[in-house]
Amino acid sequence: MVKMASKLTFGTSRSDLREDINVPRMREERAASMKEVLKREGIPAVLVTGEPNVRYLTGFSWAEFMPFLSYTLFFAEHDPVIFAHAGSYHQMPDQAPWIKHWRIGRSWLEEICGPDATQAEVGLFSKEIREELKNRGLANEKLGIIGFEQVAREGLRGAGLTTVEAWPLLLEASKIKTHDEVNCFKMVASILSSGWQRVIDACKIGITVGALRRSVIEAMQDAGAEIARCNIQSGPLSFERGVTYLDRRIEYGDLLHVPVCGTKFMGYPACGYRTFVVGREPTAQEKKWYKRVKDSVDAAIEATRVGNTTADAAKAFPPASTWGYEDEAEVLTVEIGHGLGMPVISPCFVSYGMPNINRQWSLKYPQPFEKGMVIAYESLEGEHRVGGVRLEHMVVVTDDGCEILDHFPREEISVVARI
Repeated sequence: MVKMASKLTFGTSRSDLREDINVPRMREERAASMKEVLKREGIPAVLVTGEPNVRYLTGFSWAEFMPFLSYTLFFAEHDPVIFAHAGSYHQMPDQAPWIKHWRIGRSWLEEICGPDATQAEVGLFSKEIREELKNRGLANEKLGIIGFEQVAREGLRGAGLTTVEAWPLLLEASKIKTHDEVNCFKMVASILSSGWQRVIDACKIGITVGALRRSVIEAMQDAGAEIARCNIQSGPLSFERGVTYLDRRIEYGDLLHVPVCGTKFMGYPACGYRTFVVGREPTAQEKKWYKRVKDSVDAAIEATRVGNTTADAAKAFPPASTWGYEDEAEVLTVEIGHGLGMPVISPCFVSYGMPNINRQWSLKYPQPFEKGMVIAYESLEGEHRVGGVRLEHMVVVTDDGCEILDHFPREEISVVARI
């Protein structure tokens, strides 16, 4: 029997009357986790770009409309240096007083300035990084790199720095969530419920997928989402899961499943699905499909406990051959469990993290479950161009198993637009 997590006693507004999400503590504990990994690996500094990564390590955020606009030089033993883009360099220092060192960021805007200007800007970028390291006696030590493209890495090496890839270290540092981080996930899980409730309230026969998506996004924004996202697969497009946005009119009898993945609160991304049927009760076949999906998700959740590995949970998912597929890659990101968090190697809606649970990798390369991991489990069943059902939950690993974070009804397909 799966267990539900306790509900939050507070909302998105802040108050001095109680302890809610302690943001300064959360920032400090995230940074401490990365510092511990860097010290263990003998890497005294890491140069990091990508808004979620910099936010995780320092608490600084920006709108990443182009890659690599801002970045941080993060140290195992020193305060970080933020290299901020243009207006952020002037706008943010008094807004983020916990960050002591600010510099103007260098960007070549994906080389649109041309090869000569790119090399010149990369030269300035590399020189400034070297100077910061030299000022701290670290110019001859290893420099970890996360998120930069080849031209930046070549420039740093050309400046005499020894660079090493550090992305796996950030994945490791961020895999265990603190108390405050778990509460951020609980909050975003609660916000998802507002989106799914809007499906029940707003879905009518004849509404377009686009109009319903916009309504769901609005509901989650009103509920406090920092970023709200929604995709809807309906009718003959509801199996297999499509990740291309395709509009259509929703008709009587349609199955639809509603992912609100990528909705964020304080930078923490959600992953969740619920399934609905329009205007009628689900058929016996649809109930059978949904039972298979729920049973798989529940079995994976039950197997997710300290002492087990991802191989134990992966056995809950059917093999790809169940649907006549030849390769497990054909259900990658569909029959899966994946960690959640901020760090991401390149811009995307949902930041997958450690651990990974699927038949493609976990049976041969298992990873241990650890207390404090936050994982999303998802499964899909149906028939091509007929219809499909889907369910996804976020869970947190505890001392004695794990708990589901999202409390929206899950036992059966929800009926909307009853006639």
